Amino acid sequence: MPKIALLVAGILNFAVAAPLRATAEPAGDAPVAGEHVVRLPYGVGLTQRVLFDAPPHPRATLIMLPGGTGEVGLRRDGAVRHDDNFVVRTRQAFVARGYAVLIPETVAKINLRGMRSSPAYGRVVDGLAEYARQRFGVPVFLVGTSQGTIAAMNGAAHAPSGLVSGVVLSESISVPGRRSTETVFDADPPGVRVPALVIANRDDRCDVAPPAMAPRIASAMAHSPSVRVLRVEGGEQRSKTACGSRSPHGYDGIERPVIAAITAWLRAHGG
Repeated sequence: MPKIALLVAGILNFAVAAPLRATAEPAGDAPVAGEHVVRLPYGVGLTQRVLFDAPPHPRATLIMLPGGTGEVGLRRDGAVRHDDNFVVRTRQAFVARGYAVLIPETVAKINLRGMRSSPAYGRVVDGLAEYARQRFGVPVFLVGTSQGTIAAMNGAAHAPSGLVSGVVLSESISVPGRRSTETVFDADPPGVRVPALVIANRDDRCDVAPPAMAPRIASAMAHSPSVRVLRVEGGEQRSKTACGSRSPHGYDGIERPVIAAITAWLRAHGG
């Protein structure tokens, strides 16, 4: 493992050495209603900023796990520097449909490429789920896109029974790439024992997320009680690369039907 990966693994293991406490306070003068930032302490001098938004009585909480490096550039005042990612830019649409939304910043701003399938990061994701469950007392679903699907798969595979109600994987990373060889298959798919939705865009040209791999991803979750593969199509190519957020890979221009499909699946599974 490269030195930087060893360093990141050490930070993650150190961060989860103590259990996450659901006692974080809103950052600065951020309001407790509507979109706001909380700081989650890990008890070892490290904190994680999380962006929260929720309707008055949420149906469920969605932990949105973005792709890329995982860093969204979340500031104290709630401003998000990198808000193009599908699960980031659509957050208000999900809130409008009755869901609380949690979007985590990376712990210590580390680059998560190659680290999302690690046991330590799985515990980070499950810690977020515990916080969300304690805060709202409603079902929790993990929703990952692109590289974030690795984190979602990992969290769902290792969550204690009853903590996570389901997992949504959109445009999953299933083929090793140049910047990271990590895929959803490294995140223990057989360990997933909750319902799963695998979304694949027929027009996705991202080389590490071929839509043809969707059935294999679904089959790998052999112990899930219910796995559905959802095929979508379309999208605009505005990013410089096929794996960018503003592309068919990131559902640019087809957000509405994708959100509707995810919402329908959530409601069919208790969310």
